[in-house]
Amino acid sequence: MPATSEPATSGVSTIVLFHSVCGLRPAVHAAADRLRAAGHEVIVPDLFDGRTADSVPDGILIKDEIGKEELLKRAITAVAPYSERGLVYAGFSFGGAVAQNLALGDEKARGLLLMHGTSDIAEGAAVDELPVQLHVADPDPFEPHDWLTAWYLQMRRAGADVEVFRYAGAGHLFTDPGLPDYDAEAAESAWKVALGFLAEI
Repeated sequence: MPATSEPATSGVSTIVLFHSVCGLRPAVHAAADRLRAAGHEVIVPDLFDGRTADSVPDGILIKDEIGKEELLKRAITAVAPYSERGLVYAGFSFGGAVAQNLALGDEKARGLLLMHGTSDIAEGAAVDELPVQLHVADPDPFEPHDWLTAWYLQMRRAGADVEVFRYAGAGHLFTDPGLPDYDAEAAESAWKVALGFLAEI
């Protein structure tokens, strides 16, 4: 699909997909290809400059070394050339947190797809019925139930139209076939729902 500055047609979106703390692994490229096959344009920023990790703890070390402010700066720089067209923000775990922060600050955002992760919500954040969908393991050590309940209520108060899907017994990053958390059944179920969500935006 050619890159243009025109708004996306119905059912087709420009999606910015952010990787997890494990970096831009093959699973992220595979996810982008899946979205492209559904007709979407997909931008996949590499916030870690090529560095990847084989576990969440190792990835957290990379994230912390780069620093929150620098990572947010890199994310904003990556989306800037496309923001006028109205983006759908998406991300895995840490990437979901990045996507959420950018989507809530972008009045032209068309949607927010969160895989495995959320973020704090700024006081006074407000959106106009922004479609939001979250897919998360149940239980998830990084997204405990109390946190998710509070997150959901805050997102609703901010004006978002939120759906949450939980996957019993799955690991945190259950959509990455190259990690121990992988759960094929949960991953396919999540992608089926997510693709339906994106088609309706």
